Amino acid sequence: MSTQAAATASAVIPFPTDAADAAPPLAGYQAVRFNALKHGILSKLAVLAHEDHAEFADLLAALIDEHRPAGMTERHLIEELATIIWRKRRVLLAEGAKINEGLRSAMSSAASVIKSAAPFQRGIGGENADLQEFMEGTPEEIAERQQDAALDLAATQKAAAILRKGGPNAYAKARRALIQESRDWWDEHVEEEEHPATAEGLAEFIHNSLEPICYRMVKEAQFTPAIKAQTLGEGLQAHRLEKLNRYETHLDRKFERTLAMLLKLKDLRGA
Repeated sequence: MSTQAAATASAVIPFPTDAADAAPPLAGYQAVRFNALKHGILSKLAVLAHEDHAEFADLLAALIDEHRPAGMTERHLIEELATIIWRKRRVLLAEGAKINEGLRSAMSSAASVIKSAAPFQRGIGGENADLQEFMEGTPEEIAERQQDAALDLAATQKAAAILRKGGPNAYAKARRALIQESRDWWDEHVEEEEHPATAEGLAEFIHNSLEPICYRMVKEAQFTPAIKAQTLGEGLQAHRLEKLNRYETHLDRKFERTLAMLLKLKDLRGA
């Protein structure tokens, strides 16, 4: 072997030291995929028992394929890069878990969240408020809810105006003016003898029960985007992510330093 050929042969040392060394260049990625885990000093400790070893193997093999290490030092630096990326993955998992935990806490105090979303609005966020309904609505569903609430309020106000005007058929006209759902609710009150089936009874029902609920539904429908934003904001709880953010910053800096060292070594050997 000539001196130049010998130098070329020794310039690149294959990562594994077993039979996979004989693999052709096109199969290099698969050849080192699990051997990288087998021979790596850090790899054995970086992946926990419950984590996906194959996913880490793919990550490490891809970095090896990208940087083509020559010698133990470069291989170690590449392995270090893989472990940093793997630990950053854990940070994102932890961040998501913290946010979900905060959202669960916010969902359990719906009335407070709704009132905080519209602090200057009265009569919203009752005890039976359900944040799930606000969070799951699409823009189209929210618009439809806003329209339905406005129609319900308008019908209720029309019925109240008919009752105030009076007349022999005021009760029947006012009852017909209500939307079907409100009318059914009124009929239930009559059947349970909570109100008499009279103009006076219906007027009292509208004033004390139906109209306040209609106003609340209109306001809640109007402020649904704000309520969603408030829920997500309270679920985020940024102060609980501060330690994770500091740890992520530490990993970013470590990644930058490690990559800089690797690139400098490759530059020194003229790679």
